[in-house]
Amino acid sequence: MAKKKGDAREFVWLQCSESGDLNYRTSINVKGGMPEKLKAGFSKYSPRLRKHTLHKIKRK
Repeated sequence: MAKKKGDAREFVWLQCSESGDLNYRTSINVKGGMPEKLKAGFSKYSPRLRKHTLHKIKRK
């Protein structure tokens, strides 16, 4: 039986570091560990603050 394509991916939320809002939901590859770039966070747009802020990974 073949493996499912999405087995190595996991859905996570991106939480704004300034307002605490969960603004984005994305999937990341968890096979082989998480790279340091993902742990540092992403610069994404925060609609509440109306500017780009640092968003960190939050697992629910």
